[in-house]
Amino acid sequence: MTVLAATVLFLNAVFNVFAWPRFFQRVSKDARARDAAGKTTAFYKVHAVLLGVALLLALVSLVAGVLVLL
Repeated sequence: MTVLAATVLFLNAVFNVFAWPRFFQRVSKDARARDAAGKTTAFYKVHAVLLGVALLLALVSLVAGVLVLL
């Protein structure tokens, strides 16, 4: 059971590290990301926070997976 739990945690970490930065690249290029003056909008900022949380969860999942195996 511990190997299964570690595997799920590692898969979560890998998914977050690969999927979210690619998604954020698309968000950055979206017309809603900047206003007419070129300043970032709430759309951009919310997605930046989501990216940060996803990467933090990836790190936590990686550490937890290692700890489960130990």
